[in-house]
Amino acid sequence: MKMKLPIALYLTILTGILTLNSCQSKKQLFSSADTGVQVIAFGSCNKPGIDGAMWTAISKNNPDMFVWLGDIVYGDTHDMDILKQKYQELSDLPAYKDFADETPIIGVWDDHDYGINDGGKYYNQKEASKEVLLNFLQVSEDSKMRQRPGAYSSTVLGSNDRFIKILLLDGRSFRDTLVHSTIKGRRYEANPEGDILGEAQWAWLEKELTNSDAKVHIIGCGIQFIAEEHGWEKWANFPKARQRFFDLMAKTKAANIVLVSGDRHIAELSKIDVAGLNQPIYDLTSSGITHTWSTIWEEPNKHRVGDLIIKRNFGLVKVKWDQKNNPSITLEVRGLENELFLAKDL
Repeated sequence: MKMKLPIALYLTILTGILTLNSCQSKKQLFSSADTGVQVIAFGSCNKPGIDGAMWTAISKNNPDMFVWLGDIVYGDTHDMDILKQKYQELSDLPAYKDFADETPIIGVWDDHDYGINDGGKYYNQKEASKEVLLNFLQVSEDSKMRQRPGAYSSTVLGSNDRFIKILLLDGRSFRDTLVHSTIKGRRYEANPEGDILGEAQWAWLEKELTNSDAKVHIIGCGIQFIAEEHGWEKWANFPKARQRFFDLMAKTKAANIVLVSGDRHIAELSKIDVAGLNQPIYDLTSSGITHTWSTIWEEPNKHRVGDLIIKRNFGLVKVKWDQKNNPSITLEVRGLENELFLAKDL
C-alpha cells in the first residue's frame, strides 16, 4: 500500500497544470514508476447514497492516481448548497475517504455534477458550480484553473523519463446546443457546425500535445469520443468538432494516445483509425461506479472491440516500462470484486 499522505502533498496546480509539489520528489510519490509499472484508475457515474463497495475493489490495484470522468455526484440543480451537500456526502463516505487518503485524485465534470442534465454553455450557474467542483478536488487557490473559464486540466506524473500526461477536457462549459431527435429511441442528432471545447480550450489542447515530452498521453472527457450509432450524448453529435479533435491527434503526433470516457452507465472499448497516424486510437469507456442499466440490451457500436459490459465497473490504464523507458499499455475494465471484464494490450 502507498504511504498515507494528504492530497496536498501529492499535487499542486501551477500555471494551470497539475504537477508534483516541489517539496516532494517524484520518486517518493510515484514509486511504481521506478518499479516499472504505473496504474491510473478512472470511473464515472456515482451516487454516494448507494454504497462505497467499489472503492475497495479499485484499491486492490494500488493505483498511482484516480481520475473522475464526470457525474461524480448527481446534483442536477441551480442551488449550489444542494450541490455542495452532494459532494460532502461523498467526501464523508468512509470507503471513499479511506481511498482518497491513499490515492491522488483528479477529475473533470460531466452533466449531473455540472448542474443540469445534458447541459452545455448556457447553464447560468457554471461558474459557481465550477468552484464547488474545484473545492471538492482540492485544487489550489492560486491555480489558473480558478482564473480561467472551464474546468480542463493537464497532469504529469512519473519519474526517470517515464512520464504520463493526463489531459482532462471540459465538454460542458463551451459546448453548443444539442439537436433533439424526432426518431423514437433517440434523444439527439448531429449539430453539423456545433463545437464542444471552445477556442481557448482547443488552443490549450494543441499546446499540451505539441512537442510533449510525455511518452503516454491519456485524454479524458465525460462523453464518448468514438462511438457514433447510439442516440445519446457523444462527440459524434458534433461531427465537425470530433473531426477537428482527430485531426489534432494527427497533426501533433503526440506519443501513445489513449482516450477515456464515462457517462453511459456501461463499459466498452472502441477503436478507430485516424488518417495521419500509424496506429489506431482507442476509447475506453468506464461508467457505473454505483449503478448501470436496469435492463440489458445490445446497443450497436461498429467501433466496439470486445463485449458490451452492463455491470458496475471501473477502468484501468496500466503502463509498463522496459529498461529503455519504452512503455507498453494495457487497458482493463474491472468490477465490484475486482473481477476482470475486459483486457486489451496496445
